[in-house]
Amino acid sequence: MPLPPASVTKILLASLLLCGLAGAPSLGQTEPAPAETLETQLRPGLSLDTNQSPENPEEITGDEEEPGPEAASATDLAEVEASLSLSRERIDELKAEIAAMEGDNVQQNAALIAAGQRVKLAEIEVTDIEERLSDLIVREFEVRGRLDGADAEIANVLAALQRISLNPPPALIVDPDDALGSARGAMLIAAIVPQLRAKADSVAADLKSLNEIKAAALAEEAMLKANHEVLEEEQLRIATLIAARKQGIAHMGAELEAEEQAAIELAERAATLRELIGALSERAASGANAGPATDPDLPRLSPEAIQLAFADAARTQPAVPFPLARGYLVQPANGTLAMAFGANDGRGGIAQGQSVLTRPEAQVLAPADGWVLYKGPYLNYGQIVILNTGGGYTALLAGLDSIMVEIGQFVQMGEPLGLMGSRTIGRTVTTSAGNAQPTLYIELRQNNEPFDPAGWWAANEQTG
Repeated sequence: MPLPPASVTKILLASLLLCGLAGAPSLGQTEPAPAETLETQLRPGLSLDTNQSPENPEEITGDEEEPGPEAASATDLAEVEASLSLSRERIDELKAEIAAMEGDNVQQNAALIAAGQRVKLAEIEVTDIEERLSDLIVREFEVRGRLDGADAEIANVLAALQRISLNPPPALIVDPDDALGSARGAMLIAAIVPQLRAKADSVAADLKSLNEIKAAALAEEAMLKANHEVLEEEQLRIATLIAARKQGIAHMGAELEAEEQAAIELAERAATLRELIGALSERAASGANAGPATDPDLPRLSPEAIQLAFADAARTQPAVPFPLARGYLVQPANGTLAMAFGANDGRGGIAQGQSVLTRPEAQVLAPADGWVLYKGPYLNYGQIVILNTGGGYTALLAGLDSIMVEIGQFVQMGEPLGLMGSRTIGRTVTTSAGNAQPTLYIELRQNNEPFDPAGWWAANEQTG
């Protein structure tokens, strides 16, 4: 004997509940409460907002007296150690590893460059992971939106079924004359059941998708944590190596101090970058760090010979004449090109270099071999580094927050020079990012004339 419509309705409701249609906690609440979305489930310390800036950023001035290299490096190292989440055992292991290199400048330089490269790769991976996590969060909100919409639709359908169950049409065996009411009830159920089944399948698919998104997000978070640990470890390694090297520099005596003081005085007098670089280059040309003179007849070197020259960690002057380094230079920082050479700089002029938007506290590397002509604050450029790369060529990096090298020091290509801050420092570039994102300004000059850096970077070092 066929079941009456009321019984059919109750069976449908029970089966739907058993098959997981009501898999969400309630019809008005799908899965966890809003506070439990992917964005809030991620480790609190891993913010996806790379554009946050401090509320009251400190202005950079050059008036404060800086401690000597040895004292400053010891302070910097202590600050780095205090900020890390590495175990005390791991910190001691790294310091012992570097202590074993004491007095071996070649080994220290090689370790610095290798650490800088590992930081660069980890920064790229962190940026990629953060982008993938952002995409997952967007997908999560889309799925949750569909589930919220499905709640309302299913609630309406179930309400109709509930009304039928509360006021069922009479069974034909009891009241054969009311065939029309029974037929209407049967037709209504026949129309609703397929819709309900289709909606149940859709909700089940969305719930499965939501679980897959959460699993992917947890995997990405684990990778993000691993890369942050790499960054912390390499940050300590670099700070310890810098501290060890600065102890040697501090023992070089008054000659280095005189050179640094002369550079600072030139920076205070120079009204423009052209004046500053011109004065510094002129002074360097008469000193010990003049670099090789420009040779109109450059040697012919194969790519293998050039790469072999750059692999010499013991070098104390540029591996090759600067013109031969075209296509081999290291991009100073990972980032996105915000302004190209020759573009309108937004202030009525033409950009004399490249401006790159970087991650907060991104590492900055030496783009080429060279001697540090100047490091420190200058006008409205923030902290800057100027390198004499030999043959009348110079490289300028501006907008840094902190600098690790000393005036007069020879640095090898790829060696860490400093760190960016958490916002734009100085007014080196006008971009849509405003002050929210750090901006590194890069300028190359020949005989004090800026030229386009594009084409000078290594093939795998192009800025996006």
